[in-house]
Amino acid sequence: MNDITDNPTLVLGATGKTGSRVARKLVNRGIFVRTAARSGADVRFDWNDPSTFASALFQISGVYLVSPVMRIDFANIVAQFLDEAERAGVRHVTYLSAYGMEHAPAEVALRAVELDLASRTSLSHSILRPAWFMQNFSETFLKPVNDEIVVPCGIGAEAFVNAEDIASVAAATLSAPAQHANRAYSPTGPEALTFEEAATRISNAVGRKISYRDLDRNAWINAMIQAGVPAEYGEVLRMLTETIASGRGSQPNNDVLTATGAAPFRFAEFATETAAAWRQ
Repeated sequence: MNDITDNPTLVLGATGKTGSRVARKLVNRGIFVRTAARSGADVRFDWNDPSTFASALFQISGVYLVSPVMRIDFANIVAQFLDEAERAGVRHVTYLSAYGMEHAPAEVALRAVELDLASRTSLSHSILRPAWFMQNFSETFLKPVNDEIVVPCGIGAEAFVNAEDIASVAAATLSAPAQHANRAYSPTGPEALTFEEAATRISNAVGRKISYRDLDRNAWINAMIQAGVPAEYGEVLRMLTETIASGRGSQPNNDVLTATGAAPFRFAEFATETAAAWRQ
């Protein structure tokens, strides 16, 4: 049982990559969950409509907090949500941030939310700062097109983490918040891989050649913007890809094991289990 109260845990972004998995894992632990999203969830929740905050938070004890996506200016609206959460009596928030965000300037929105949470004495918090998701290769912007993975990361390596492991860490913090109060975890996979190495593992899983192609960063960012990514988010993409290309990508650690008691998934396991996504 939840060690705060028997009230529900609110999962934001519950139809998304991590939120859907967090909700499932909490239910499997016997925890009452209220899912929230713009559509397709228990309650409607929209960052652009603060009138949806109070009803989502009614009689909630814990929150899985996911910031607005594809935005860089969300710290103030998240602060409004956290004000509402405090008024509603929320006791714990687990926040999905990003790898290395503890080193970012306070004006970066993700870091600003981290610092905001740390300043609120009426609730405890856990912060998750994961590496790049393995599922980016199967569900979003790293999915091969014409059997090519195209991203400007050169020979840089990243300790890609399975979204299932991120969700397992989140579920651990939300089901036993007292054990994880005011802790930060940086979930990674067990090995740092270049994109060439990731492509090789996908190739082995699907039985055909999947290649990695580096690309001029400006050209790639422009292509992403043309595909619908907000122009202001282009600088975030620049920072993320430059970090890996310069050799400062995430390195394996034991945070998944520490938080959950289980070792993280290896990329080859993920590729084998996900092969159908690349065979379509």
